[in-house]
Amino acid sequence: MPTKPMEWKDLPNGEWIQEAVEDKLDPWWPKVFGYHMLSVGPLSATLEKGNLPIGRQFSLGPCSDQNLIGDFSELPIQNGVIDAVVCSLILDFEHDPYKVLRETDRVLIAGGYLFIIGFNPLSPAFVGKLLPQFQQKLPWSGRFFRPSRVKDWLGLLGYQIVADERLGYHHFLSEIHSDSIWQHALQAWLPGSGSLYLLVARKLATPLTPIRERKRVRQPKWSTAPSAGRAEHLHNNNQ
Repeated sequence: MPTKPMEWKDLPNGEWIQEAVEDKLDPWWPKVFGYHMLSVGPLSATLEKGNLPIGRQFSLGPCSDQNLIGDFSELPIQNGVIDAVVCSLILDFEHDPYKVLRETDRVLIAGGYLFIIGFNPLSPAFVGKLLPQFQQKLPWSGRFFRPSRVKDWLGLLGYQIVADERLGYHHFLSEIHSDSIWQHALQAWLPGSGSLYLLVARKLATPLTPIRERKRVRQPKWSTAPSAGRAEHLHNNNQ
């Protein structure tokens, strides 16, 4: 099991990454309504969430710093009571990420929002996974799932993807300079190659299910041959 980041500073350029994620999420908060929001993991809990019209916010993690202590794959929460969930850099460091999504789905209400942030393998950040000196360090010690794969998981659970965005066009192997020409060029020419992705999904009230073809009713096969009783009656009359 790879080491999980417990603070943003555990990641290279962690403060820069946190600010970039907050900037991407900021326009979404006014759109989220309800009574309860759940931040899964310590990184999710420390994100700034301004202009959020939610009554109460809860955070869950392995440490006492969170409101709830528990496992991400076994949330100590009732079914369908959470209006929005934030999962920031969770799936990359979990043994069974799909099980985490299923638990998240269990506690979300119909129409609830799910925000997922993860590392994109189709990006400059993947370079660290190819270099032995970085493979055991964060974030390269985790698994980088393609955004398309995460969207497939969400589709199986009955979610509608309402946003798929990228941020951080950098390999994170050195300090980030915001005025870098090649970063701006990469963002302009290959917008899908951002080192982190943000997926915003909503839980459908009625999951889409395929319509199966109705079974045809088999018609009984009527025999044209006379029954045994009728055959015997006809034989007696002919004698």
